[in-house]
Amino acid sequence: MRHNRAGRKLGRVSEHRRALFRNQLLSLLKHERIITTLPKAKELRPIAERMVTLGRKNSVHARRLVNRWVSDRNIIKKLFSEIAPRFATRPGGYTRIVKLGPRKGDGAELAILEFVDYKLPEAKKGKEAKEEKVKEKGA
Repeated sequence: MRHNRAGRKLGRVSEHRRALFRNQLLSLLKHERIITTLPKAKELRPIAERMVTLGRKNSVHARRLVNRWVSDRNIIKKLFSEIAPRFATRPGGYTRIVKLGPRKGDGAELAILEFVDYKLPEAKKGKEAKEEKVKEKGA
C-alpha cells in the first residue's frame, strides 16, 4: 500500500524527474501553453502555480526561490513583469488542464496545460500569411 506517498514517479529517478519538471516549467512560462501527458501535467500544475504565486510577491527573495526552478533570467523577468501581474487579483487556480485523448503511437492520455487567461494567437488571413512565408524563405 502507498499510504502517505504523494506524487508520481513517472518511471524516472528523482533527478531525472526534477529535470523534466524544470524543462516543462520553462516551456510553460515561455509559451504559456504546453501539450504533455496527463500525469505529467497533473504533477507540474502545483509547481507552476507556486511560481506564479511567488511572482505575485515580486521581492528579491521570491526571485531567488523561482531561480531554483527556472534558470533563464529572461523567463524569470517575464514571469514577474507579465504573467504574475495578470493574476494579481486571482486567489489561485492560475492553470487549467484540458484532456486531449489518447496519443496515436502508444495510447498515452494527452493533455494541454495552460494559463487560464491564455488566448490563441489569431491566424493571419490568406494573402498576408503567404507574403510572410515568402519573405522568411528569401531572408
